[in-house]
Amino acid sequence: MYCQRLLGTLASLAIFGLALVPADAPAQSFTKPVRIIVPFAPGGTSDILARLIGPKLQDAIGQPVVVENKTGAGGNIGADLVAKADKDGHTLLLIDISTLAISPNLFANMTYSPTRDLAPLGLILFAPYVLAVHPSLPVKTVPELVAHAKANPGKVPFGNAGIGVANHISAVQLEKAWGVAFKHVPYRGGADAIKGTVAGESQVILNGATATASFVAQGQLRGLAVSGDKRVDSIKELPSFKEINVTPADVGSWQGLLTTAGTPAPLRERLNSELNRILAMPDVAGRIQNLGGEVKAGPAADLAKWIESNTASFAAIIKEAGIKVQ
Repeated sequence: MYCQRLLGTLASLAIFGLALVPADAPAQSFTKPVRIIVPFAPGGTSDILARLIGPKLQDAIGQPVVVENKTGAGGNIGADLVAKADKDGHTLLLIDISTLAISPNLFANMTYSPTRDLAPLGLILFAPYVLAVHPSLPVKTVPELVAHAKANPGKVPFGNAGIGVANHISAVQLEKAWGVAFKHVPYRGGADAIKGTVAGESQVILNGATATASFVAQGQLRGLAVSGDKRVDSIKELPSFKEINVTPADVGSWQGLLTTAGTPAPLRERLNSELNRILAMPDVAGRIQNLGGEVKAGPAADLAKWIESNTASFAAIIKEAGIKVQ
């Protein structure tokens, strides 16, 4: 009888102990290494951010966080990998989210749906583009670049992160506004486009300030202007597009974090919370600002709304410009 009472007491204590554990705790925990998939080459804006955020996230969740670069198809190979990963929040996508708004309007046979197969976790930053040229190009201002392009129609190589990605679409917009034609040269990401322009393979580049400003500051590229309505601290000598009436002025690199659709809500909420906490850290926010970016933390819904509204706006741009992927 004593043994039976003892067993009953132990069982009650066990049940009481379980009741003290928050019901959603297991659903919020991470049980294996987390992968951050960057769908562009190392050294670009997405890659820089992943390697800045990764160690902080690792400290927060108590599991290794590794960054993997999966390049190709304008970012869609990496995005597709995350779209088809296990629905457990352990595979993340850090990407220029313009890719997710552009691709459905550009690729006829998409292997995934950005809105159906990916779950937004949060915006990270906006970084204006730097418009720069190889130092050998005989131009020092935007009007001089326009004049040079008009004198050499279709001959001036303009590097981009891949046909159909955001900085390619933006370059096409500039072409139309200026009445010129460049020779578009696609690379496997912004970092490779920078390297190609520094090496002289391309002569012009429009790329995120986060990855490009240092090359201008070091004299490896000659900066002409930065997109948006204000200057970048690390290259303050460059005027903004708004200052010199470049249209469209508001183009730039928008970065965000997503995971596989179907990931439990508690895990997604934990990841959003950790992302916002990391972006508020002085060393992280300061690093982003020094690189020319502006932190855009907030709820996951902000990222979802951005993708939805910009998918429609990019559709109009692509149709009007007649951009097609061969």
